[in-house]
Amino acid sequence: MWAIAREAGALLMHHFHHRLKIEYKGEADLVTAADRASEKLIRERIRENWPEHDVLGEEQGLSDRGSEYRWYVDPLDGTTNFAHGFPVFCVSMAVERRVPAPAQRIAGVVYDPTRDELFSAELGKGAHLNGEKIHVSKTETLKESLLGTGFPSHKRHKNPNIYFYYQLTLHSHGVRRAGSAALDLCSVAGGRFDGFWEFNLNPWDTAAGALIVEEAGGKVTRFDGSPFELNSKETLASNGLIHAELVREFADIFAGRGLEELPDPSQYER
Repeated sequence: MWAIAREAGALLMHHFHHRLKIEYKGEADLVTAADRASEKLIRERIRENWPEHDVLGEEQGLSDRGSEYRWYVDPLDGTTNFAHGFPVFCVSMAVERRVPAPAQRIAGVVYDPTRDELFSAELGKGAHLNGEKIHVSKTETLKESLLGTGFPSHKRHKNPNIYFYYQLTLHSHGVRRAGSAALDLCSVAGGRFDGFWEFNLNPWDTAAGALIVEEAGGKVTRFDGSPFELNSKETLASNGLIHAELVREFADIFAGRGLEELPDPSQYER
C-alpha cells in the first residue's frame, strides 16, 4: 500500500509541474488528467497484487467483484488546490474487511507528495508518519485549540458551514481551511490540529484519514457524537479531549442558541 501511494504521488508531482487540462464534473467541481491517471495507476496496482478485491474510487466508481475486501481510493484529494498550483493535495487509500460483519477498515495511507509525508495506520497497531509513531495533541480546551474545516467546491450557497466556521473561530484559537480533508484528518492525528469538521464528505475522502485519527488516539463521530460511518456525510474528528465541547458547540449552533451575528460589512465602509 505504501509503495502504491508513493508511486501515485510521484505521478501527481509530474503532472503538477506541467500545464494541465482542467475539466468540470459539475458547476465548479474540477477534474484533471492527473486525477484519472492516478486512479488508473492505483487500480492497476491493486489488480496486480489483489485481483479479487473490490475498489471504490472517486473517478471510476465501484468495481464490485463481491469480495470480502474493499478499497476506498481518492487518487487526488485537493484537486482544486492542485489545478491552481497550490501545493496542498494528497493520495488517500484505505482497505476495508467486509466479512465477517460489521465491516472494519484495517489499513489506510495518506501520502502528501509535496512534503514527502506518508501517514499510515493499521487497525490496532497505531498511526505513523514516515514510519515514526504519531499521537493526537494534548490540548484540553476548545478555546486553546486550532481547528480545520472545509467547504464544498460547488453549491456553496446551500452549505451552512460558514455559520459553524464563524462561531468556532470565535470560540477557538483559530480555524484553518486548507482544501484537503484527508490531510486535515492527518493533521488531527499528528497533533497539528486539535479538531476538524466538514459536511458532506464521501467515503473515499475519509476512509483512510478517519482510521489514522483513531489509531493516533483521537476520536471521530458525527456532529452529535454518534458513531461515525463512511456514508455519514458528517465528520467530526478531534484529539478526544475537546470532543464533548465540540459536540456541545454543534448542538448550540444547530439550535440557534447563543449565536454571534455576522458583522455587517457596511459598517466598515468609509
